[in-house]
Amino acid sequence: MRLVLACFLFAVNLIVAQEQNVKGFVNFGEETVPYASLKFMNASKVYTAYSDKEGQFALQIPYGEYELQVNALGYQPKDRIITISSTNASNLIILLVEDLLGLEEVVVSATRNRVNKKEAPIVVNTLGEKLITATQALAVSESLNFSPGVRVENNCQNCGFTQVRLNGLDGSYSQILVNSRAVFSALNSVYGLEQIPTQIIDRVEIVRSGGSALFGSNAIAGTVNIITKDPVLNTWEVGSYLGLIDGDTPDRVLNFNASLVSDDLRSGATFYGFHRNRDEWDANDDGFTEIVELKNTTFGTKLYYKPTDRSRVTVDATVLNEYRRGGDRLDLPPHLTDITEELTHNTIMGGVSYDFNNAKNTNYYSIYSSVQYTDRDSYYGGLGGGRTAQDSLTALNAYGITTDLAVASGFQFTKQFKRDVLTSGVEYNISSTDDNIIGYNRRVDQDVNALGVYAQYEWKPSKAFSALIGSRVDHINVDGIYTVGDISRDVDISQTTLNPRLTLSYQLTEDIKLRGGYARGFRAPQAFNEDLHISSVGGEPQFVILSNDLEAEFSNAFTGSFNYTKTFGRTQTNFLVEGFYTSLEDPFTLVSTGAQLPNGSIVEEVRNGEGATVYGANFEFGVSPSKKWLFQLGGTLQRTAYDEAQILFEADGSNPNESDILISEFTRNPNVYGYLNTNWTPNDTYSVSITGTYTGQMIVPRVISDSGFLSLNESEAFFDLNLNAQAHFDVSKDFKLTLNAGVKNMFNSFQDDFEVGPTRDSDYVYGPALPRTFFLGIKIGKMH
Repeated sequence: MRLVLACFLFAVNLIVAQEQNVKGFVNFGEETVPYASLKFMNASKVYTAYSDKEGQFALQIPYGEYELQVNALGYQPKDRIITISSTNASNLIILLVEDLLGLEEVVVSATRNRVNKKEAPIVVNTLGEKLITATQALAVSESLNFSPGVRVENNCQNCGFTQVRLNGLDGSYSQILVNSRAVFSALNSVYGLEQIPTQIIDRVEIVRSGGSALFGSNAIAGTVNIITKDPVLNTWEVGSYLGLIDGDTPDRVLNFNASLVSDDLRSGATFYGFHRNRDEWDANDDGFTEIVELKNTTFGTKLYYKPTDRSRVTVDATVLNEYRRGGDRLDLPPHLTDITEELTHNTIMGGVSYDFNNAKNTNYYSIYSSVQYTDRDSYYGGLGGGRTAQDSLTALNAYGITTDLAVASGFQFTKQFKRDVLTSGVEYNISSTDDNIIGYNRRVDQDVNALGVYAQYEWKPSKAFSALIGSRVDHINVDGIYTVGDISRDVDISQTTLNPRLTLSYQLTEDIKLRGGYARGFRAPQAFNEDLHISSVGGEPQFVILSNDLEAEFSNAFTGSFNYTKTFGRTQTNFLVEGFYTSLEDPFTLVSTGAQLPNGSIVEEVRNGEGATVYGANFEFGVSPSKKWLFQLGGTLQRTAYDEAQILFEADGSNPNESDILISEFTRNPNVYGYLNTNWTPNDTYSVSITGTYTGQMIVPRVISDSGFLSLNESEAFFDLNLNAQAHFDVSKDFKLTLNAGVKNMFNSFQDDFEVGPTRDSDYVYGPALPRTFFLGIKIGKMH
């Protein structure tokens, strides 16, 4: 009898130990969740499965008790103990909860590897499709204000030049990446953020301060990483948008995108197109634009192929043509007007990468190369209010041509230990710009070659503590010739710098995470984005040129943050406060020299300052009690200071009424700014979003004489509030309809003291980018 019982128990154990067919679904409510990752772990083995496009998964696994980990994009991770037996093996249901605040997103900008945002050693903010839809942002530049420490400003009435400021530093201190590649050149930084449509964007990742130093030592203020959409499902979509600026000036958009994915998920492709046609707008009826005419046509694709389960090839390509023009009498040739800034950009941008790993998933390799090429025709000038033969000759001289090439190629190796991670790599960047206006004898001929080698080690001695220790060595060669009229300067430097980085993070409790860090930054003397922009002052062009003996600029950035995240039942909450302190050594500063060229043009010069500091705090609060409600609020309190009074205008002594103008803090820099984002979704059909930005008072320079002499004006504060109502209809499983309507800047909080006439200072522009604007939108297709 004992023998029979022993044989019976042995047979039972044998059956239990055998791998059984287990299948089930990953659900959110009554909806299935495609492409979720599932890990069943016991003491001896890890079993992995993925849900398919219908949310179903299947695997072979012995009956028993397991720790189950489930991850899916847009949902909170699930980690619990589960018992698999014959009673549930054929219909295992896994229920997930939406990650409404985006706390569990996977980001790449923190460590150059895919990490959970909540667990990342560096604070990374993300702007995704939900926010873009809520704000009805058409270009990347229109969405960036909805992140702490970030502010996008318009710097020119004639051409719409924008720049993004991070933590109080202007655009030249920030690094713009596309799919983690540094292909945004100095020229593309002038208009590029307004040229990239949000339709192609999966998300934008923002790292403030020097935490992103491994992407480049010039990322002093931080990094904006634009991640384009991957093909995930078989979808198609066609959309249209109509905006009425100030109630009557049209801004029209037509776009499409489609994705195809193979049944075995080994290959996929997405295709997109975008056309925008915006008319010019005049705020004060003086015949000169405050918002420029804009036409943008963009086409592109992104595709992947997996030769094996452990390798992937990704290719992306984008071509765009953009025309913009501002000034007066836009129906005439530019040289017959008083002021015109007209630009036609033809840009090709693309890249290829090959990623693979070993069988044990411990070694990861990436080989990549990206390129951007721009051919530009430009006109900066006009008659300036004059009607003499010399005025006409000067106006004819204002046509220019520009070619710009940027290439980024590299190799990265990542070693995954039990807890720790080693990341190392090499990157070679080429940037070549030739910007030529022959009639003014104005030329920027600049070649920048940079070789960077980096390594970082993420040490995790425990689950609570981690230290990210890294450094980047950059060897930069700058060869540039800069000419304006009879002034000529050149830069020929070769410099090697070591830029270390240290970040510490500590999980104080399950809900509280502390982070702190230091990073060293470096900028070599060269022409950056604003240096390639030509403004109009007093009816004459204003040029920027580098000074003689311009030296490299260095920075030291310190950050510290407190992050509290807690889920109460189904209510998600998040609170972040982040302090920052950045010191600049020999900062590049722009000085109006008070000198004029023989043709009347005004000259500004880039010089080294005596030193400066930027310090303050960013904060962010978010709460989502249910799928129906979402509330987010964020902002920045900051101060800027020069170590010694910095000259902004240098009088040449020819006019007794003009003297040097000195400043002790940065201009165009409010001490307080922030945003809010709220959403109410009562059901699956309707939703209402209220978003807005606040811009505090700031000092804005205003040119008041032909020599470039300035007055310093304090702007008013602005609160730009937007309303968007949306209705979504599932006409059938494969056809859906979405309607949008609303108003941007509903209270018309907008600048009201623009300069007028042909002698205006076109750079005297500040505050929200749009006046009150009504909009309608429609999308149809098989949308995910």
